[in-house]
Amino acid sequence: MSLRSPNLYSWFSSNPTTAKPPILTVSGGAISSVACNAARKSSKSVHDLPANTAGTGIRCCPCCFPRRHCLGAVIATCLSPPILPSSASDGDSAPQDHIAMLNRIHPPRLDWYEEFYASAMDKTMKPYEAEIAGYKSLLFANLIGKADKILEIGIGTGPNLKYYADCPGVEVFGVDPNRKMEKYAVAAAEAAGLPLSNFRFEQAVAEALPLNDASVDVVVGTLVLCSVEDVDQALREVKRVLKPGGLYIFVEHVAAKDGTILRFLQGILDPLQQTLADRCHLTRNTATNIAGAGFAGVDVNRANLSTASLINPHVYGIAYK
Repeated sequence: MSLRSPNLYSWFSSNPTTAKPPILTVSGGAISSVACNAARKSSKSVHDLPANTAGTGIRCCPCCFPRRHCLGAVIATCLSPPILPSSASDGDSAPQDHIAMLNRIHPPRLDWYEEFYASAMDKTMKPYEAEIAGYKSLLFANLIGKADKILEIGIGTGPNLKYYADCPGVEVFGVDPNRKMEKYAVAAAEAAGLPLSNFRFEQAVAEALPLNDASVDVVVGTLVLCSVEDVDQALREVKRVLKPGGLYIFVEHVAAKDGTILRFLQGILDPLQQTLADRCHLTRNTATNIAGAGFAGVDVNRANLSTASLINPHVYGIAYK
């Protein structure tokens, strides 16, 4: 089933929402009450949570977003994934610059390879998703009923949809560079109770989003900025498509603290990780990029996950425009 729209730029322009979404304040690992946009002053903060010391042994990367699981990436790399010649769009779904950026960053690949990767990610992320569910629940809890139009970048197999897609009337637009993720995301949308008429999927990269300026209330991105080509450009695109007062909800893994054994190992393994795990970087300080992206306010928390020993720590939080 294909849910691609011939005019994705206008999809979110119809029936526009006039009410601004609330601002959520994350502090000390919990989300406080909703605060008024007008009363909120610019703030940037990082709160450290107690480290999760379980499972401290270093093992192969069990999570780096659907598409970037280390085991699947190793197998796929050993199979020498075929890259097809980049081709232009037929022009009926997105402008040329969006397609050109997609083809440059994520060159077209054979169907069997994209399907293999999507299927592997659908089956191997469950332990990670089970552990991080509590953190995601905190972030998404106050969105229910307060956001009408949501964009998820790097939607993958749709593991986040169950947290927000069952809100009556919500419209969700998901983008991902792997076109074979669509059927898994569609299944996740159906399982979450989202009418398929309110869901759209488009093959795209975060650096060039096929949406109009100020067209969505919320942008969601989890384990995406580790592998985009240009973090700052992706964040500029997030800000561009957000309405004034809109929210950017994020979960990302970042480099460990300097001087630690984990940070030393990340530095050694980073080039290999990029090769084997679809350009995933182990040593990015993504929270710094988000804090410096020009949002009106950013609230950030840190956490360590036992199912992601090498891919630690995680930062999660909310930025508002």
